[in-house]
Amino acid sequence: MGREAITLRLIAAGALIVLLIFPESLVGPSFQLSFAAVTAIVALHELSAMQRLVSRREEGVAMRMGRGLLSLLITGLMVEFALMPIALYHFHKAGLYGAAANIIAIPLTTFVIMPAEALALLLDCVGLGAPFWWVTGAALRLLLGLAYATANAPGAVAAMPVMPDGAFAAMVLGGLWVALWRTWLRWLGVVPVVAGAVWAAVTPMPDMLVSADGTHLAVRKTDGGMALLRDRSGDYIRDAFSSAAGFEGDLTPVSALPGARCSKDVCLFSVIGKDGRRVSVLATRSDYLVPRAEMEPACAAADIVVSDRWLPGWCRPRWMKIDGRMLAQSGGVSIDFASRTIRTTRGSAGA
Repeated sequence: MGREAITLRLIAAGALIVLLIFPESLVGPSFQLSFAAVTAIVALHELSAMQRLVSRREEGVAMRMGRGLLSLLITGLMVEFALMPIALYHFHKAGLYGAAANIIAIPLTTFVIMPAEALALLLDCVGLGAPFWWVTGAALRLLLGLAYATANAPGAVAAMPVMPDGAFAAMVLGGLWVALWRTWLRWLGVVPVVAGAVWAAVTPMPDMLVSADGTHLAVRKTDGGMALLRDRSGDYIRDAFSSAAGFEGDLTPVSALPGARCSKDVCLFSVIGKDGRRVSVLATRSDYLVPRAEMEPACAAADIVVSDRWLPGWCRPRWMKIDGRMLAQSGGVSIDFASRTIRTTRGSAGA
């Protein structure tokens, strides 16, 4: 009927159908990433300047290909920009080189991998699909090699600690404002986007992170690195703490901190907050009970006590007791020593 097939109204209809069936998906990264990407692409290509760039015209093959690659790059950059706040909010990491990689990845998939797969499946009916399966495999290996090279390139990943909810909301609402308005009013949405980005950027790295079960703990060192309570923590725990702290690097053991005193059952150490004040921490790291004669004075001498078990009432640290009883209500905990603020996973995620 001469109407545009791909429009923001179509995206809105799709989102409405999804939310009518799964309303809880609104707060999940899958829904947000998918619809943010498509909304960004359609809003970009509705701009008159972008339409002039990609519109067909009489020109040579080289110019047409160059224009197509430029369109891919601009579209990829717009998608990266739209997805970055969502990726940083949910996963604390975002890729930076995806737009450049897509200049190769999208044509390779569109013009080599998919046609070769289709021909291979078709010719398999008469037993002649093997050469095209070889082409498909070679192209997929090239695609995976590109992905690994992009991911491992210096500066390929931006890491950020836990982002404030308000900063994320400002960037999302500002981005929607820019995408949905058609007049000059759309550019007013840049203000909350920039404000949210600055707010997120100046958010300090947490000084201490405690897992939801109280078994694992990580603290920020004076050099900006992170130290783990348990020397043999697996890759999952290391990745989780690194992501939550916005830290890219090796995590050292708490027992290696200056002045730390650790046994197989407990660890007593101190760290210096961003305000220069020293905070002493007592943490248990085994299932064995420590005699009250030793544990009670140790609790009294510590600012913070962390344990995966329920600690008795006579264990009274100077500031905070993070034990099984508290963690059952709060979930994982991140603490900023300077402002004495506590952020919990239950408080952020809700039910």
